[in-house]
Amino acid sequence: MRTRFLSKATSNMVKPQFSPSSPETNVLLGNKYDVLTRALAATAVHQTTRLFHASPSSGSSTMGDGRISAPRARRAVELLPSYLTDARAVEKYSPATPNGALQLSVAENQMLEDLLVPSLTEFYSSQEFPADAIYYQPTHGRESFRKALAAYFEELLGLSKPMDEDGLVVGAGCNAVLENLCMCLAEPGEGVMIPTPYYAAFEFDLVARAGLSILPVTTMDYQEFDTSSGTIPHNAYYPNRASLDAAVKRSLTKGITPRILLLSHPQNPLGICYPPEVIKEVIDWCRDNQIHLISDEIYAGSVFRSDDANFVSTLELASTGDDDALGLGPYIHMVYSLSKDFALSGLRVGASYSENPEIRLPLQKLNDLCSVSSQTQLLVERMMTASSSKDPSSASWCTSFRSQNHERLLKRSDTWHRTLDDLGIPYLKATAGLFVWMDFSEFLPAKKTGTDADRERILYLELLKEFGLLFTPGSSMKNERPGFFRCVFSAASDKEFELGMERLRTYVHTKRGY
Repeated sequence: MRTRFLSKATSNMVKPQFSPSSPETNVLLGNKYDVLTRALAATAVHQTTRLFHASPSSGSSTMGDGRISAPRARRAVELLPSYLTDARAVEKYSPATPNGALQLSVAENQMLEDLLVPSLTEFYSSQEFPADAIYYQPTHGRESFRKALAAYFEELLGLSKPMDEDGLVVGAGCNAVLENLCMCLAEPGEGVMIPTPYYAAFEFDLVARAGLSILPVTTMDYQEFDTSSGTIPHNAYYPNRASLDAAVKRSLTKGITPRILLLSHPQNPLGICYPPEVIKEVIDWCRDNQIHLISDEIYAGSVFRSDDANFVSTLELASTGDDDALGLGPYIHMVYSLSKDFALSGLRVGASYSENPEIRLPLQKLNDLCSVSSQTQLLVERMMTASSSKDPSSASWCTSFRSQNHERLLKRSDTWHRTLDDLGIPYLKATAGLFVWMDFSEFLPAKKTGTDADRERILYLELLKEFGLLFTPGSSMKNERPGFFRCVFSAASDKEFELGMERLRTYVHTKRGY
């Protein structure tokens, strides 16, 4: 009989009896997804609630129909990745629940508290609070902060020409500025093309309120690649003119006009960077077809294996201006956030950049709904302009911090790579971001079990419920083949990370009958 990871004493982990509002229900995926449990619970009781609204008596008039919420509210919840519901149904690992599931699916870097907290405390306590900060702020961000942010981007992205500070809009997180940017570039129902696999929450971010249509761009049928090494190589995932043309044709057949191509560069979930020649081909295709290109470069400061990654920003490759400007034109844009490279997801600071003159005022006005507080802007400005007191060789605190972050990411990724090598599990060598893309197709149940989606779900639930490993399933990211998973190797403490490798070894040995 196959050994189960969970003991009988913890069998209630598989079939939890949590109430929607209990603290146990809200521990697994963090506050970002707490709304999921509450919203699903509200949806479940919707019909029960309606029973308390009696039908109007004969002859009476009423403006209502007994509805206490709009259907679009429930539709928004339905856009969230379905695997989150399964993840909510199990306990999270903690010292008090040692058999709980290890969280290795949410893209957070939990290895930097010792670097961040003392420095932020110092920045916060030493900054002055100017009188003008108590009043309404420029909707796209304080001028001094945008100047500091432009200088940061020019250094981080290796830009050979200066950014236009007025093209920057600072908003409450990457998803907020991305949504606003897309709302300025496309009408509801029009399409956003995204190469697969892609960050699953894009579907929520761009559909829930903006009402856009997501158009997956598959790539494997349009690239030549060799799988003799036992896995799918990097280039199989690269978009090119053929794959983009095919995606446009499919969307037009469905009556959807594509307006935007959204690239994750460095790529989430693959943990790699698109080569410069791929980005350049995409830029040229977008300009030729008058399709807006948005480069999501939220992991640009987490390129920890730079020689292998060969990362070049889309802004640099798209620059056509003179010495005084990037000269991107109206079709090239970028979004960024402090949530990944600085592990500051709680501060909610994101930025978009565009040189399209027609959307500057609309972007600024839409940003009224998601502005960043003056206090937070002052703190981040202080951080970005601070010198390094502990690293004389580094000109700024940011570059010193980035160097230390790269060392930790490299060490973690190398350790996870070695474990996968020892176990013979194929993967893409991670060069950037917080994750490793793994091929678990060997462990898929037989095809007679059901569809590819059914088979991957069985594998996902087995890893989660029987072995306590929560990875992001490839199907949630529209991967073309089943059995692939994203591991966020930075989402755990050192102890949890070691336990994750131990559990993975147990899983593989059990499945192979060792």
